[in-house]
Amino acid sequence: MAEPKKLKSEDKLHGSSSTWGKFQDYMGEFVYGGIDGSVTTFAVVAGAAGADLSASIVLILGFANLIADGFSMSVGAYLSTKTERDNYEKHKNIEYWEVENLPEREVEEVREIYQAKGFEGELLEQVVAKITENKDRWVDVMMKEELEMTPESKSPLAIGMVTFLSFIAIGLIPLLIYVYSYIAGIETENTFTIASVLTSLAFIGIGWLKSYVTQTNQLRSILETLSLGASAAILAYFVGDFLESIVR
Repeated sequence: MAEPKKLKSEDKLHGSSSTWGKFQDYMGEFVYGGIDGSVTTFAVVAGAAGADLSASIVLILGFANLIADGFSMSVGAYLSTKTERDNYEKHKNIEYWEVENLPEREVEEVREIYQAKGFEGELLEQVVAKITENKDRWVDVMMKEELEMTPESKSPLAIGMVTFLSFIAIGLIPLLIYVYSYIAGIETENTFTIASVLTSLAFIGIGWLKSYVTQTNQLRSILETLSLGASAAILAYFVGDFLESIVR
């Protein structure tokens, strides 16, 4: 009876690893969606704070930006990935046509590619013969070596969804204190300060994740994300303050 339990535990561990692996595949989309969401939403909050707008107005502007910009960014990510995939398939079909209808020219192109890599003589001919004996292998080589194109393995729909969810989840953080203030009916001068602290923590977290994705120094990645968010917020704050002084 002990052995089946062991197998179940191993299956559970394997399943968890598989789920983590899938999440890692889309980590880049999560990070950049989160960065964009937090920066743009905090800029709206900062601009509203500079204009001395009420919490209700901040919520209207913040959520309108959150949903509209999040949807726009996710659609852009979806269409970009789908376009890349469609473009790859188009060129792949062209290569299949050329292999079937212009085999001599395609064989010579393979030979030139591997000559440039240093192959020569009998070894070169063996490599060319091996590659061109199978159409799928042949086309795959031409796509990678001649056109420098690789297939996009990630789902365009999944990329769009991860981008949207990350944008909403991280972009919501600057608005949390305003939601609380509105629900509780409490509006203080410290609201924007608290929003700034919460957003800074979000920047730190997303900056750390960015260092994991880009394989760069953690401190540098965190500081870059913080400085980006701070720059956008400062600019928005003073624009809001300037416009408020003109309008009123």
